[in-house]
Amino acid sequence: MNRKKEITENTIKNLKFESLNVIQETMVNVDDKVANIVLLAPTGSGKTVAFLLPLLFQLDEKAGGTQALILVPSRELALQIEQVFRQMSTGFKVNCCYGGHPFKTERNNFSEPPVVLIGTPGRIAAHIRRGSFNPETIHTLVLDEFDKSLEMGFSDEMSFIVNQIKNVKKRILTSATQAVELPKFTGIKDPLIHNFLTDENRPNISMKALRAKEKDKLDILIRLVCTIGNEPTLVFCNHREAVDRIDELLSAEGIVHEIFHGGLEQDERERALLKFRNGSHQILITTDLASRGLDIPEIMHVVHYQGANTEEVFIHRNGRTARMNAEGKSWIILSEKESLPHYLNVAPEFVELPQLIKLPNAPFWITLYIGAGKKDKISKTDIVGFLIQKGNLVKEDIGLITLLDNASFVAINREKARQTISVIKDEKVKNKKVKIAISN
Repeated sequence: MNRKKEITENTIKNLKFESLNVIQETMVNVDDKVANIVLLAPTGSGKTVAFLLPLLFQLDEKAGGTQALILVPSRELALQIEQVFRQMSTGFKVNCCYGGHPFKTERNNFSEPPVVLIGTPGRIAAHIRRGSFNPETIHTLVLDEFDKSLEMGFSDEMSFIVNQIKNVKKRILTSATQAVELPKFTGIKDPLIHNFLTDENRPNISMKALRAKEKDKLDILIRLVCTIGNEPTLVFCNHREAVDRIDELLSAEGIVHEIFHGGLEQDERERALLKFRNGSHQILITTDLASRGLDIPEIMHVVHYQGANTEEVFIHRNGRTARMNAEGKSWIILSEKESLPHYLNVAPEFVELPQLIKLPNAPFWITLYIGAGKKDKISKTDIVGFLIQKGNLVKEDIGLITLLDNASFVAINREKARQTISVIKDEKVKNKKVKIAISN
């Protein structure tokens, strides 16, 4: 068996895939001699694995230093890619660097250089300037969501980084946007372009619109949330102040939800996404920070509480639902003074909400915090065994488990959470006394 085939089959097995999808297969079959690839693929299409596999083909177990660099626009995307790479069980060391993470900790991690380095442009540029690692050993560069990085103002940092990694032999650029211009600092001309942004994979989204008096817009949102019920929903706002205002209102109504915007601390944002993914809350109120690059599966509803400023933003918001051939709904809430966006090709259906509503039930899951993680040699199997043996839970009461370096988060049956906490609060996990509580 040749090396590429072996790596591919191991990846499919470790990620528990039945097979690779068309986009991933296409990238696997690109000739290794092709130096520059541009991958245009919709959100939720398996793009991360699609670029990680050809990257993996380039890595040499015998070579030293950092061999591959993946630049991304946000810390959340960096962590997401790191998680996927770890799940691939390649045996290669991977590190993740981003703003808000302790710089000293990251620099210490370079004492044994990672083979694969993932990070945001600002933080990677800072490490290069400080001499944290040798950029000259890097031979493979991935610019994931490169247009988003440019849009966010990282052009200077990206240009600086690219100029420092002088021995790059392979470049992979990805985007979920159709008409994008390659940045000049890459020096790429006539790349191989794989464009999967076609009508065939256009999301299957039904659009609906609601009218509201300006003073009643929040009330309409509450009624919509209650009408939708307990189904995964993203509510988009243009400003964090609007997110915070909705947060206060939903909290007063006792509706389980989370918020996500750039004004939150890094760990608050990570917890919000973590609990959304594991089903501990089904409603996420957010700015456009969550419209691109984040792996948030199975969103059924996208609500435009405040209208998208551009068609591109509108498309990326809607791109969070109806992923991987699923169906989704997009809701537009319009006040008396607002009109439908001029860029809509199809007019949405205006609908009326029921007058009588009831608050959505609390989700089945709630998130348990355990103060031990990967650095404590804690595994998911350890946690499941602990909760079954000591917490009186059955397997069906335990949902998604997320392991971080120094902590773990577990979705458990909400109705049994209080009882579980009471019986395990003084127990040890792998002979270690750790804090165990409901995650706030």
